[in-house]
Amino acid sequence: MGLRAATLELGEVVLTLLDAPGNPDFVGQVRAGLRAADAALFVVSAADGADAHSRSLWHECALVGMPRAVVVTQLDARDADFTATLEDCRAHFGAGIQPLGVPVTGPDGQGTSIADLLLGEIHDYDGERRTVRPAGAEHAGAFDTHRPGLVEGIIEESEDPDLMDRYLSGEELDFATLERDLLQAVAHGSFHPVLPVSGETGAGVDVLLHLLEAAFPHPGLRPTPSVTAVGGGEPVEVTPDPDGPLVAEVVHTASDAYVGHLSLVRVFSGTLRADRPVHVSGHLDLLEGPTGEGHEAHDEDVRPGSLAAPLDGELLPKDSAVAGEVVVVTKLAGAQTSDTLSDPARPLLVTPWALPDALLPAAVQAVTRADEDRMPVAFHELAAEDPALRIEHDPETGQVVLWTTGPAHLELVLHRLRERFNVGVEQVPVKVALKETAVARAEAQGRHVKQSGGHGQYAVCQLVVEPLPRGAGVEFTEVVVGGAVPRQFIGSVEKGVHAQLARGLLAGWPVTDVRVTLTDGKAHSVDSSDMAFQTAAGLALRELASPATMCLLEPVDTVRVTLDDEYLGAVMTDIGTRRGQIIGSEPDQEEGRSVLEAAVPRLELLDYAVALRSLAHGTGTFHREPRGYEQLPERIARQHLAAQPAPA
Repeated sequence: MGLRAATLELGEVVLTLLDAPGNPDFVGQVRAGLRAADAALFVVSAADGADAHSRSLWHECALVGMPRAVVVTQLDARDADFTATLEDCRAHFGAGIQPLGVPVTGPDGQGTSIADLLLGEIHDYDGERRTVRPAGAEHAGAFDTHRPGLVEGIIEESEDPDLMDRYLSGEELDFATLERDLLQAVAHGSFHPVLPVSGETGAGVDVLLHLLEAAFPHPGLRPTPSVTAVGGGEPVEVTPDPDGPLVAEVVHTASDAYVGHLSLVRVFSGTLRADRPVHVSGHLDLLEGPTGEGHEAHDEDVRPGSLAAPLDGELLPKDSAVAGEVVVVTKLAGAQTSDTLSDPARPLLVTPWALPDALLPAAVQAVTRADEDRMPVAFHELAAEDPALRIEHDPETGQVVLWTTGPAHLELVLHRLRERFNVGVEQVPVKVALKETAVARAEAQGRHVKQSGGHGQYAVCQLVVEPLPRGAGVEFTEVVVGGAVPRQFIGSVEKGVHAQLARGLLAGWPVTDVRVTLTDGKAHSVDSSDMAFQTAAGLALRELASPATMCLLEPVDTVRVTLDDEYLGAVMTDIGTRRGQIIGSEPDQEEGRSVLEAAVPRLELLDYAVALRSLAHGTGTFHREPRGYEQLPERIARQHLAAQPAPA
């Protein structure tokens, strides 16, 4: 599953269709498609209507100013209702939604006819053949209902200031004028036509193809992404000029068993040639937030294998690709999705598109030693193909964690590991790294005395541990008097204290927010040593640690949830069941939506990406940031202590 492409010729126009997965887990693929595309076509079923996910994708397009149109399909389905679907689209997508045609019952009683609202005609379809007839009295209702809104919507977007006055005065506007202004409004992204289309009968397909050819903007009308030199600096202005500097971007990466590495590339400026090397530059580190392993910054000069026009599985060879084209480049070694291709003599960098937050963690471990040996190569290949996937080797828990955008994304990653890379993995519960701290003053003596021939080991130290405010870290002080602990060994005690605190005292988690004070001790002129005092310090700390003097701390995140207002109450209730605290809420920039802010323990967020989708019926998204640490409730702390071996 991934971004697919097919290049077609419509008269003098070369059209590349990009198909992104519809599952909300793959919004990263949608954003890659939006980077490569100049316009977007939404396909909505007349039986099911628009859904919350469609609205989120519509919002994605709006953010980048993408021209959009809507195609309503499945007109002959048992539960099909074009009028209800049209209203559904208006409710989900907002202003600018107007139908160009309305399905009507044909002469044979089947849904093979469409009323063209601008021409005032009925178009009957029989396979690839279309016949035109005048609208009858039985069609007046459809025209009276939909045509005035369509005409007024076109006039409102027209660049002719006198057109509205002419219309209001009763002048009948000719089709050529309306079509001209319609096509301009669609190209500007301010007007969104709705077209009924039947894939079974071919009804409306000719109108759709005409709209794609005449209304959707050519590359010269679309702004190019932000471009800079690889080393940074001021933006570099580029235009869709075949003679300009080469600027292209890898929008999708895949592997083929026979061809090998395949890169789907959009050329924004210049000309990409198969016989010339290119500079490959990847810098996801420029984006905010973690990117995980396999997405390290890289720059290298590479000679492409070949160029081809994609046709959904087929590759049609070609020698070059000019600005505006989308092509497949083979054997572009080292190139990852979102990488920039440019002239080695003038390396440039396209600012990567915003990646979706990977918020669903899954811990995995290899089934066999052979699987473990194959994992690094497999992870590197997966990361190269999918910038939305974040792979982390957590140093605090020792786990390998795959951060994905949802269950479908996770299942796809696990499937590729098994089937493509022959790596067997099994999921294990995700661990959340805790910390330990003191809740009360405690004091103990550490005594390390051994004598077994030769030099012995002798060190005694008295330590006091006191709690500090949250976020203070670890402090070490000493108040030894009279040289009870020689000055050369005080540093040894401090080293031993820090080493033991890093290993933990209760459950093996690092200790923080404490002050450790060396108050007294003893030394031997011959048998005392650096290692002996380090050991004694650790013994003292382990001696004073107990559930009465220490506690566990859990990480807490600030969570910002954006969702439809009607689901706000359910989400707030759910946050309460997750031991979260509501900080506040405010209206979102988009009408009918709110932003809820809460502090939620990280232990309670492991499945939140799945839960929120259910609670908000697909309308919710969330972002999380570390907030700090709070004491783990006693009941949950007892479970963790029972499951953890005592620290060494």
